[in-house]
Amino acid sequence: MLFFRGILFSAIIYFIVFYLNLLYEKQHVLTEIEQLKKEKLEAQLDSLKQQISPHFLFNSLSTLRTMVTDESSKVYINKLSNVYRYLLSLSDSNLTSLQAELDFIESYLHIVKERFEEAIQVSIHVSPEALSKQVPPLVLQLLIENAIKHNVISFEDPLYIEIFDKDRFLFVRNNYHPKSSVEKSTGKGLKNIEKRYEYLSEQEIKIEVSEAFFTVKLPLL
Repeated sequence: MLFFRGILFSAIIYFIVFYLNLLYEKQHVLTEIEQLKKEKLEAQLDSLKQQISPHFLFNSLSTLRTMVTDESSKVYINKLSNVYRYLLSLSDSNLTSLQAELDFIESYLHIVKERFEEAIQVSIHVSPEALSKQVPPLVLQLLIENAIKHNVISFEDPLYIEIFDKDRFLFVRNNYHPKSSVEKSTGKGLKNIEKRYEYLSEQEIKIEVSEAFFTVKLPLL
């Protein structure tokens, strides 16, 4: 009798443990399902935000442009709209035409010069043949931003940036006057450009540093 009671007790314990495991697994699956539902809803919300935000912002900028009376403010808002429109148009694009990139840079520089005024001087001389060539998007913006970040900029000591093409390369060159107090550069901007060219082409960017100039040569693809 005691033997059978022992077997029955063991069977009950086994059943309880088995049942508890089933409950645990069920709860785990339900939790995963709820998490997936949550992630799906969040993804749908993000997608909705992406659809709403551009429309909302463009309408807001258009309204703002009609509200202001100062002509320079109207121009600034228009340039800001152009910058935002270009960023949205890129999506997952790996390449863009040099013409499109320069059009974007023209609007971007207008915004930058509102802050620095004549302390930044930019000259762009690109041949018509080069305009149809392609570059990774936003490379010029990264290089201009890099020059602004790491160099002294003042009315007495302006930052000069030249953009021109030669021998199937696009040159971006600035006078080299590094800030003494700037944090040590991580080089992330240049590394980003290098990796993008590695992915898109066998051609490499070229970086030249002298006492007078910092120059980056971008292959035209």
